[in-house]
Amino acid sequence: METSIGNKCWFALYTKPRQEFKAELQLKASGIEVYLPKITRLKQWSDRKKKVTEPLINSYIFIRSSEKERLLALEEEAIVRCVFDCGRPAKIPDDQMQNFIDFIKDEEDYFVINGIVKGAKVLIKDGPFTGVTGIVREEPCGKTVAVSIELLNRTVVARLSETAKLELLSPNKETHAVTN
Repeated sequence: METSIGNKCWFALYTKPRQEFKAELQLKASGIEVYLPKITRLKQWSDRKKKVTEPLINSYIFIRSSEKERLLALEEEAIVRCVFDCGRPAKIPDDQMQNFIDFIKDEEDYFVINGIVKGAKVLIKDGPFTGVTGIVREEPCGKTVAVSIELLNRTVVARLSETAKLELLSPNKETHAVTN
């Protein structure tokens, strides 16, 4: 599977706590293509309400870079490390990252789930069903759509309106209209 255009790939970087915005500024100043998903929420204090912009996924920032730029990014003060997989810097597939970017570009009611979501395909690694592959299931309790960054084990879920129209993608890539 192609995970880069040219020699640039998407990487997830782990930041110091509450340093995502600082990391974004540092990386942009270094000329590195950076993506920090943000959300604006209405926060309630005892004496007031205020709209606050915060990172959608705490302590993570994404860069699309060459290996040289990735190493340069790790030198920034607000960056702790790059996310690794099997001893190598983990590359996020372009299509997965673009899907994530497209999904959250509009102001919607988003929330992040840390871990496995209903409908996720899983491999059981321990116990009497070791080696069995299955899908996590639960009866629907509302209309939502989820997009995952599997590498980070994070899923962003958006609530759908009652009038939302969906297309169901079957395993052989055919599309079927679904009415809500």
